[in-house]
Amino acid sequence: MSALDRLGGPLARLGSSDSELPTGLVLLSGAIAAAVLSPIAWLLFRVVNAETDVSLLTQPTTLLTSIGLVAVVTGASVLLGVPLAFLTVRTDLPFRRFWTIAVALPLVIPSYLGAFTYISAFGPSGYVADALAAVGVESIPSIYGFSGTALVLTLYTFPYVFITTRASLLSFDESLIEAARTLQVSRLEAFRRVTLPQLVPGIASGALLVALYALSDFGTPNLLRLEVLTQAIWVEFNGFGRETAAMLSLQLLTITAVILAVQSRVGDTTQGAYVGTRAGTSGDTTVSLGAWTAPALAFCSAVVTMCLAVPLGVLFVWFRRGGSSIGRTRLVFEWSYATNSVLVSVAAAVACALAAIPVAYLAARHRSTVTEIIDRATYVGYAMPGIVLGLALVFFGVAYGSTVSDIASVVPAANYLPTLYQTLPLLIFAYVVRFLPQSVGATRSSAMRVDRNLTEAARLLGRSPLAAFREVSLPLIAPGVFAGAALVFLTTMKELPATLLLQPTGFDTLVTYIWAIRESGSYGAAAIPALVLIVVSGLSMVVILSQEK
Repeated sequence: MSALDRLGGPLARLGSSDSELPTGLVLLSGAIAAAVLSPIAWLLFRVVNAETDVSLLTQPTTLLTSIGLVAVVTGASVLLGVPLAFLTVRTDLPFRRFWTIAVALPLVIPSYLGAFTYISAFGPSGYVADALAAVGVESIPSIYGFSGTALVLTLYTFPYVFITTRASLLSFDESLIEAARTLQVSRLEAFRRVTLPQLVPGIASGALLVALYALSDFGTPNLLRLEVLTQAIWVEFNGFGRETAAMLSLQLLTITAVILAVQSRVGDTTQGAYVGTRAGTSGDTTVSLGAWTAPALAFCSAVVTMCLAVPLGVLFVWFRRGGSSIGRTRLVFEWSYATNSVLVSVAAAVACALAAIPVAYLAARHRSTVTEIIDRATYVGYAMPGIVLGLALVFFGVAYGSTVSDIASVVPAANYLPTLYQTLPLLIFAYVVRFLPQSVGATRSSAMRVDRNLTEAARLLGRSPLAAFREVSLPLIAPGVFAGAALVFLTTMKELPATLLLQPTGFDTLVTYIWAIRESGSYGAAAIPALVLIVVSGLSMVVILSQEK
């Protein structure tokens, strides 16, 4: 048999699904998935063994407020994100690249920081109230409560819908629009009947991210004085009601499961929808705005002003007035806070990238029930609110420490076992559980584009499976790995509740410092760390946007 015949046999079989899974890769990926699921197991264990009266947990007002906030923020984000995506992809909007970047940049600003600046600008004693008082306006609508919380959350979560919808538009086959136009269908009707059905999966994906964020956010409702489930969990935890906090966390997870089920239902109904790639077309499908150019520019300008200009303007005012404030407060900013933030974010990004490679490669190259379960399991952590994850790992850290102490009373050598509670490894593990899906998704997308023939050819040339992966596949999926790591870095820099619950004593970061001064009134002290946080996070956003094509 010739070398060509030996090469052709395996290559001919590549199109079929693998019947035998690589044992080592399955075990490694399964261990990673089990680690991601372990916090839920600890939470359930704590709830089962809790002695709290379940009737005390019936808080219909708080529950309905959380559900209502999710619904309003998700709906408003869709109403903002979809038109902006359409304007920047399918129209002749002037300066489209600028608007694309400007509309996506609010993702680098944590929503709690946005709430902080909006209180300073629109609060009862804020800059706007003081300016209007000078001209006789005595009061303005309150920024506190449900409406203010929904506004701020919408402004800093709608870019999720914008980015996912934009991605769907960029991959959309424009020849479908031309076909509809040849049938004398108006542009509006063509959008409703042809374009919109193809965008539903992308819109649903972005809406899911918004809903999960709105449900899990703790900082924004806390600052804007809205009683939601995350706030109730925080109060119970700090009031030593950890069993009650655990049961409330289970309620929050139940709502999360309902949201995921709804999104999955939407995904099932659109599974058969055609999703093409941009094909070369003879005509121009770009929509000319004409007289709508000015309103479109006004719309984009208003959104960017509220999302970027207002918070950045407030921060610069704080910065200019911050000297005396920093001198009066005991919370003096140190550059080590920025170093610590970057340190843990880089560690989380690297850890997620390493953990994502085997899971993503297995899911992309070996389709089976087992790989599907492993892949889905890694996404559970992202659906778990940060405050719930932090609480579960607090339970684990305390239980582990107690177990080590009991063992040490019998076996003195156990005193040398490392502790976990309030340590960097446990904090970084929380970030990995929370943000691993971001890295898995980006890496899997790259792995699915790798030609299997190349890997198989390397195997036939004598390379081991690991060597073939290292020399052929890894360089090809590296852009996806890098983009996923950048996204993990961005979200880790902003993560608040898990950091507050798990940070080691004395290990302050930018977000914990900003949170510590929220009640001091020395707003100037927050200017430098907030601007540093935005700039560093913005650098990772540049990397993410550079991978858009």
